[in-house]
Amino acid sequence: MRRAYKFLLRPTLRQEQALRDMLRGHCTLYNAALQERRDAYRHPSKTSISYGQQSAQLSEIRASDPDQARWSFSSQQATLRRLNKAFAAFFSRIKKGEKAGYPRFKGVGHFDTVEFPKNGDGCRWDSAPHDVQTRVRLQGVGHVRVHQHRPVLGRVKTVSVKREGRRWYVILACDDVPAEPLPATGSIVGIDMGTVHFFTDSSGIHVANPRFLEKSAQELAEAQRLLDTFPKHTKRRTKKHRAAARKVAKLHARVRRQRLDHHHKTANALVRKHDVIGHEKLNMAGMTKTPAPKPDPNRNGVFLPNRAAAKAGLNRSILDAGWGMFLGILANKAESAGRRVIPVDAHNTSRTCPECGHVAKENRTSQAKFECRACGFAANADHVGALNVLNRAGLALCAAA
Repeated sequence: MRRAYKFLLRPTLRQEQALRDMLRGHCTLYNAALQERRDAYRHPSKTSISYGQQSAQLSEIRASDPDQARWSFSSQQATLRRLNKAFAAFFSRIKKGEKAGYPRFKGVGHFDTVEFPKNGDGCRWDSAPHDVQTRVRLQGVGHVRVHQHRPVLGRVKTVSVKREGRRWYVILACDDVPAEPLPATGSIVGIDMGTVHFFTDSSGIHVANPRFLEKSAQELAEAQRLLDTFPKHTKRRTKKHRAAARKVAKLHARVRRQRLDHHHKTANALVRKHDVIGHEKLNMAGMTKTPAPKPDPNRNGVFLPNRAAAKAGLNRSILDAGWGMFLGILANKAESAGRRVIPVDAHNTSRTCPECGHVAKENRTSQAKFECRACGFAANADHVGALNVLNRAGLALCAAA
């Protein structure tokens, strides 16, 4: 298996300045490479520049620019590959007829990751016993202390340094990570994701939805209002402007950490208790899509009501719950523990009677209540959805056996 480990860095003041300089240097390289590609395409000859051509120029760039020569050659190649991937995705979207989204220049404040493609080339992970301080060596920065809160299994393949607000992290991508199977429990469960409850399982147990973003909404709104008082386009931001921007970023980071912590703990509880976990296969992009405007056929320039405001509230609740992130974490933890996760078709799970199989829109009388029009079976609508997910997961399990 391949797994990623994320640890907090504890750099000194001098090392933190060096880390900022490293991000700035890679950001400059990224933008210069993007400008070169733009200029080449705008030339009458319509020249196309590849990653190989730009990578071949690195030695000359490093020889003429001491600021670039300070950093790892392989990490600079990774930055150029990052730009190449952006262009590959751009051309792929054009071929599919989607919105193109031409690669954009990166501001220093938005370029926050540097990747080292190979452990030992420009970086070195120095794992150590718990009684010895773990460090990571980065070319141009030095040996930076790491808060290693759990052991690293497998072989470290790539090392990335990431800035989140005022915090710095090291991310290790490891190959050959061994599985750690848990003892069998003989239990199979289905779960139905929701916004009122985070999910309801097939036993009828509701797991509360923490709504971290909603709880911080007022504080976030105040911080955002303060930030909006400053001009959006200015060459030189003031100290107060920077402080207001940091405040907004800090609040969003706190919500993100709270949500991630909740997802990990909830997924751990499910994996420890059940051998097989069934869930709906959800199309998150479609579920959170903004409704298309409806032009009035009788009046030019006038649009019919499309419930966009109500849909925006639902979208916000779905994204606050973070179903996609949770299901991804659940799948990874299940694989590591030797458990099985089965995604099933979500169609009509909340409209199908688990007793008689009758399917009708009228079966769900409200958001929380289900009452079958054929046999009279009544239950909580989320519980009914979880029961149907369990039934479909069981059928998939039998078909695969």
